[in-house]
Amino acid sequence: MKPRVVLLMMVGLLASPVSADPPKSVEQLQAEFLELGFGMFIHYNMATYHGAQWVEGYPDPSTFDPGGRVDTDAWAEAAVAAGMKYGVLTTKHVAGFCLWDSKYTTYDVMHPDCPYQEDLVAQFVESFTSRGLKVGLYYCWRSPGFKAPFKVLPPECDPAEHDLKAQIEFQKKQIAELVERYPQAFYIWNDALDDRIMTQPEAVAFARELGPGVLTSSNWWSWGKKGTLFTDIAVKETRHFPEGNTAPGETCWKLESGWFWKEGTRVAKTEGIMKHMASAQARNSNFLLNVGPDPEGRILPASAKVLEEIGDRLGKPD
Repeated sequence: MKPRVVLLMMVGLLASPVSADPPKSVEQLQAEFLELGFGMFIHYNMATYHGAQWVEGYPDPSTFDPGGRVDTDAWAEAAVAAGMKYGVLTTKHVAGFCLWDSKYTTYDVMHPDCPYQEDLVAQFVESFTSRGLKVGLYYCWRSPGFKAPFKVLPPECDPAEHDLKAQIEFQKKQIAELVERYPQAFYIWNDALDDRIMTQPEAVAFARELGPGVLTSSNWWSWGKKGTLFTDIAVKETRHFPEGNTAPGETCWKLESGWFWKEGTRVAKTEGIMKHMASAQARNSNFLLNVGPDPEGRILPASAKVLEEIGDRLGKPD
């Protein structure tokens, strides 16, 4: 072969774009999700400081005060000890308070009156991903079924002054912001997103707009429809899917008596949690076990003990 021909071939090879792997289908992503099997749900937000599972109104940002830096590394280490593969954090619950520095509101951890002054979502993401765990982000939508005292949306989109259309656009922007800011997140856990907010085709279209590698859940506001597939992952809350379920699912359970910490909370026994996990996983569903860190952001010692016992029974790697 002549040198000039070889040179032209080499130039052609160098100039050719490197072929990227094609994006995975939703079905592939769902299958990979189910392979994870077991995750940690973390309910930690304004409710932690107000002795209630659902907080009314807009609590003063100064009340979100763990008294120092929250040890999210300890959360991740507890998840690893339990044999979990991923974690999901409540970035915004019904109080409307955001655990990241959102450009759409000042009602977040960087509010001038909030003592914390650090991006807690970024901490969570770093702690979990650095230990080989995947991360999901919980976001609560404001369903028309919510009573007025439960604001859900920050003051910039107070539902008393903004119609449903404006609320939906605000929430879409915040979720898109989360995905853009934390590209490690593979999963957006949508609470109360259902057909009272948007149609199923609209919900699926919005999910796809978030990116080719992002899955979304659908935890219906209606208890009668929980577990119905609306976007990518169907959610059951302290109930099991029926035997023979084929929808890619996630069963959420509480390790303590409440989703959020409160004084006097009780911790479930290891044996009972293991039975619920087995039931969930036998029905085409991951098992997402909730822990509620205390006002200092610490997992309760009794809860940490159960998590370690679960890991021992699962035969987690040393």
